[in-house]
Amino acid sequence: MIRVVVADDQALVRAGVRMLLEAAGEMEVCGEAVDGAQAVEHAERLRPDVLLMDLRMPRVDGLEATRRILAAWPAARIVILTTFAEDENVYAALRAGAIGFLVKDDEPERMVDAVRRAAAGEPLLAPSVLRRVVERALAAEEQAGPRVPAGLTDRELEVLSLVGAGLSNGEIADALHVGVTTVKTHVSTAMDKLGLRNRIQAAVVAHRIGLVGADFRPVRNPPRGGPAGPPPG
Repeated sequence: MIRVVVADDQALVRAGVRMLLEAAGEMEVCGEAVDGAQAVEHAERLRPDVLLMDLRMPRVDGLEATRRILAAWPAARIVILTTFAEDENVYAALRAGAIGFLVKDDEPERMVDAVRRAAAGEPLLAPSVLRRVVERALAAEEQAGPRVPAGLTDRELEVLSLVGAGLSNGEIADALHVGVTTVKTHVSTAMDKLGLRNRIQAAVVAHRIGLVGADFRPVRNPPRGGPAGPPPG
């Protein structure tokens, strides 16, 4: 059973999300929060598998709640709920470590899929959204020429480049003719070595160190030897 906390200041939204998720038969809404402060409390006390976090809430907004939760509990899997895909706070929350985002008027099935994927540690980001997140993150950084950090194996670099290109674990497994579990292991190991919280940060780093080109295609012979640099965000 996937345990979910829903944070939204509108009671009708919370009720609708609860009904939708629990109708899937494999999810339980274990807590509801009316603002970011309560979302932080629920995260600490309930330790849910996934938090669905509205950005626009009173007292403490979703962005600040996301930062507080991830500072205390880096493994938290937070999916941002927003009315507008272009909300500047969406990108700030993703860079802070949220695992994905949903627009509230999206198809209901997409929310169920998002919770499943978040619980499995996979991000929910359309390629176009990932492109904007990467571009914004890189534009905010001052960086020298890209260099691939020492310590990553060739396979980890290959997997990281495909993460940066926007592929899911299943798509990477198909591309490399290996199992999904193997891909997950390589992704997790590479992220641990680079000090990253999630795949969105991994995608940004893949671009920063030259594993992925501006066309979002993996680079065959990236420059090697430099430091990894700090995680994005």
